[in-house]
Amino acid sequence: MHKSTFTVSMAEEFKTMLSYDRLLYEQKYWQDGFRNIAGVDEAGRGPLAGPVVSAAVILSPTNLLLGINDSKVLSDKKRRKFYEWLLENALAFGIGVVWQREIDLINIFNAAMKSMALAVAQLKIKPDFVLVDGNRAPRLQAPSRAIVKGDAKSLSIAAASIIAKVTRDDVMIELDEKFPVYGFKKNKGYPTREHREAIRRYGSSPLHRQSFRLV
Repeated sequence: MHKSTFTVSMAEEFKTMLSYDRLLYEQKYWQDGFRNIAGVDEAGRGPLAGPVVSAAVILSPTNLLLGINDSKVLSDKKRRKFYEWLLENALAFGIGVVWQREIDLINIFNAAMKSMALAVAQLKIKPDFVLVDGNRAPRLQAPSRAIVKGDAKSLSIAAASIIAKVTRDDVMIELDEKFPVYGFKKNKGYPTREHREAIRRYGSSPLHRQSFRLV
């Protein structure tokens, strides 16, 4: 197990420990000679409004964060603490954003693939290998591997899921100020009952994905 710089007090706060299982993929490729392994994940395939956002993260093998996990199983408070740590301690991270107009033009799957490729391209360190959440990986210059439910199996992908989720949430919170009737601050663009009712009452906004059936 690599030594972590995560403090005991923070570990007690999160009440969770880094699992060997979430390092199996990283350890395999480190042992195969790949040094800079990037994890990639996206947030925002399902919402009716706003962009799809992807993140790519390269972690240091000697500076790993205890308790990091799939963003969907973390509270917002814990997710944001992990997010802040990652921005300060990851070797590199990149963000890729594809907005709703392009989603309507190329469909959400292709938009997600594009956002992932953009995120990898934004990395200041060129990755030797890329681990991607899902059953398909975008076309990349580096070799890659798609991992179904990778955000629960790979520490690097889990880290990417956190950065992608927090980044997208903050975008939607900011957009709520411009379009308050849809409740983006609360629903982040997802098809909650209140959001669907607002669309029926006020019609769609420029942020809505017109190609989605519920819009």
